[in-house]
Amino acid sequence: MSHDATTAEVADTPLGSNLFAVFSDMTATESRTFWACSAGWSLDALDIMMYSLLIVIIGHQWGLSLGEAGFAATVTLMSSAAGGWAAGNISDRFGRVAVLRVTILWFAGFSLLSAFAANFHQLAVCRALLGFGFGGEWAAGAVLLGETIRPHLRGRAIGCMQAGWAVGWAGAVVGQAVLFSVLPAAIAWRAMFALGALPALVVFFTRRHLQEPPLAVAARRSARAGIFAIFRPPHLKITALAALLAAGAQGGYYAIALWLPSFLVVTRHLSIQGSASYLAVIISGSFAGYLAGAWLADKLGRRPLFFIFAIGAAATVVIYTKITFSNQALLILGFPLGFFSSGYYAGIGAFLTELFPTAVRGSGQGFTYNFGRGLGAIFPTLTGYLTASVGLGNAIAIFALSAYAILIMAAFWLPETRGRDLTIQAR
Repeated sequence: MSHDATTAEVADTPLGSNLFAVFSDMTATESRTFWACSAGWSLDALDIMMYSLLIVIIGHQWGLSLGEAGFAATVTLMSSAAGGWAAGNISDRFGRVAVLRVTILWFAGFSLLSAFAANFHQLAVCRALLGFGFGGEWAAGAVLLGETIRPHLRGRAIGCMQAGWAVGWAGAVVGQAVLFSVLPAAIAWRAMFALGALPALVVFFTRRHLQEPPLAVAARRSARAGIFAIFRPPHLKITALAALLAAGAQGGYYAIALWLPSFLVVTRHLSIQGSASYLAVIISGSFAGYLAGAWLADKLGRRPLFFIFAIGAAATVVIYTKITFSNQALLILGFPLGFFSSGYYAGIGAFLTELFPTAVRGSGQGFTYNFGRGLGAIFPTLTGYLTASVGLGNAIAIFALSAYAILIMAAFWLPETRGRDLTIQAR
């Protein structure tokens, strides 16, 4: 097969069950789009997850409670909900690629400004504005990739893109280990935020190589849906259920991921450097979970993937936070915790892309995913405040289990979309 062909010129033939066959079967256009979106998503993770590593340090420096320190994480995620909806709707009107470029520059710039915050209020404002661009980047990038990739590759390709989150998270952990070993803590956390400006480099790649999906171009020429179209029939039911699905998925993840570094330091009494190996195991499990989820999304379908991983995540988070283990056993248990708490994300991007027709896809996918992020964003703050009465481990488990129950219920009521042809759906 010639990899110089465009997506439209390649027959939509079945692919084998090998996960990594997706890379050899991509066209040049699909491959360029995949790597550009994956790079942007990895660097999103670098920006967002570095704050989870710094909550305790920043809290100590400015005399904050855990709930107050968690507030900056919450406002970042809540503003990303508005950013995702806005960017998704703008991408429906003006194109996916243009919005992707702008949002990458936006959140990279505010990450850099976070490094110069003189107090916590300034930091919270910078993180809120960063979140606006962060939400927009995912909305534009996921829709762009979903519309570019052919149906039989879509689940694996978008799932593998989601695996870039683990790569970015790992980059944040490595950056923390290096910077805190060579710089005083009061300077090291600022240097970490400065690293968040790296996504701007991706813009140079996206400017030259990405192409607007033909079906999105055709949809903009034929009709323009209003910003509130997703809240009217026939889209309203799908919008509501998809938003709940995303809220459960992201609430569970952020209740765990944003507080795990603090759990290891505060509850398990590990040093920042000592906790790095524990986080490395969790991140390794997370990366494996994304890849396994990507394969299962095309093999079994989107909904079975959500059921399997949500149940697995609920079980492992209870074991990890509520049962007393030696630190060595806890280290090993980090792998299944990362595996199950991340793997269901592999199906969400493709699922949301397939649920909405082209004319409202950016708006629908951007709103539902980022509404879920905004609602799920409440969980880090509530976890921090509940810690005072029940302990950090119990607080993490309570909010994670509540979120997974929402995820399972929403997935039960939504239709299966595996293999859906977006060109037919667009008409």
